[in-house]
Amino acid sequence: MNKCGAYNRVFQHFDEDKDGKISALELCHCIGSIGGELLIEEAETVIESLDSDGDGLLGLEDFFGLMESGSEEDKIKDLREAFDQVYDTDGAECITPKSLKCTLSRLGESRTLEECVLMINQFDLDGNGVLTFEEFKVMMIQ
Repeated sequence: MNKCGAYNRVFQHFDEDKDGKISALELCHCIGSIGGELLIEEAETVIESLDSDGDGLLGLEDFFGLMESGSEEDKIKDLREAFDQVYDTDGAECITPKSLKCTLSRLGESRTLEECVLMINQFDLDGNGVLTFEEFKVMMIQ
């Protein structure tokens, strides 16, 4: 899973009505689902600043821009939140094949446990079969 692939999966999850665009309301819902809070006015401002075609919605490329915006410190903070709230579902301080399978399932992508093991092995720098936050960060920032 590379950065673009991961962003695409998140985009697909945020796009609740599957129209290929993210509305302000969809953005608010999804930020809320991972424990954050975003007012509709704030979401509209974010979308307005990134909307490349003027339709008031975020397309996939606009979403990539959103994910790439901010300081390095903000990106790491956001990655930590995603790691803790989305991927580390069993509180083990790491992403296990089981927790990855559960997360992907919630995002609408069915994978076998064996496929999740292979995905983790691609970025498992110390060979222990799980992804720590540092390994997750390397995967997402590459």
